[in-house]
Amino acid sequence: MYEIPFHDQPLDNLTFLVTGGAGFIGSNLVEYLLKYGAGRVRVLDNYSNGFRKNMRLFEGHPALEVIEGDIRDPQVCRTACRGANVVLHQAALGSVPRSINDPITSNDVNVGGFVNMLVAAKEANVQRFVYAASSSTYGDSPHLPKVEDRIGKPLSPYAVTKYANELYADVFGKTYGMPIIGLRYFNIFGPRQDPNGAYAAVIPLFIDAVLQGKAPRMNGDGGQTRDFTFVENCVQANIKAALTANPAALNEVYNIAVADRTSLNDLFNILNEEAGSDITPEYGPDRPGDIRDSLADISKAKNLLGYDPQIRIREGLQKTLAWFKSNQTFIRESN
Repeated sequence: MYEIPFHDQPLDNLTFLVTGGAGFIGSNLVEYLLKYGAGRVRVLDNYSNGFRKNMRLFEGHPALEVIEGDIRDPQVCRTACRGANVVLHQAALGSVPRSINDPITSNDVNVGGFVNMLVAAKEANVQRFVYAASSSTYGDSPHLPKVEDRIGKPLSPYAVTKYANELYADVFGKTYGMPIIGLRYFNIFGPRQDPNGAYAAVIPLFIDAVLQGKAPRMNGDGGQTRDFTFVENCVQANIKAALTANPAALNEVYNIAVADRTSLNDLFNILNEEAGSDITPEYGPDRPGDIRDSLADISKAKNLLGYDPQIRIREGLQKTLAWFKSNQTFIRESN
């Protein structure tokens, strides 16, 4: 992946801190930064969601530094931020159902940990702080496509935590003059997304089921739609946010998606077709906290960041399916 760079300036004089760098999106960011010669890539992860096996992929790389620690510990955050030029903050407890089952831990990590990172970045005079926001912030707003300044009320504890991140980022930007950018991810998928566990996302679950010849369980009737976004587009957005020289782009929040809507049924049909299978999914009740439809307006990210997603849903699924086929042993490793 990442055959074409998303930046046009040298990275060898920069230290990047990727929190949650052993996770799905974080490890893809690490891969990109190491491939294109970042001076230092420091990963902070406690391996609650991330995997040591993801870090072993880059083992021995002279630019890589790994810190095992928890963003709920302010001192760990200070240590990780020391000397960093750019923070790419991906560490969080994802999943709407997880937050419904355990709102306290989701809040501790996603809000308390986020504030710890902001304070540590401020104290370290970090030049740019880019963080993973979420399309869940749109909540019960029925309006499509989703536009950044028009949100509804949150539908889950997870959504509350991600909206709180945006509020804190805005206050820290205004109060302390920090250059902060939030990226509202819309259903990111791709290589190294874990299909295991109670809170696995829909695409790795579907791919894993198709490759094993098993019928997956689909929440609801499958007609609900999402703006599924291949991880390479997400990495592009992070790199452009980290390096933009456009002052108007700072202290803003952006939709990161492809501006396409795909139903779960259509998604599964594409996977069936690409895998040469004819499995029929099982249908269950709607999942609490879920919205029916989602579609992003990405014009703000295009105009201010130069974001230009190149990989659409079918190509992204082809790449992801190919990776899953070739990495079954890796996928089955526990950590």
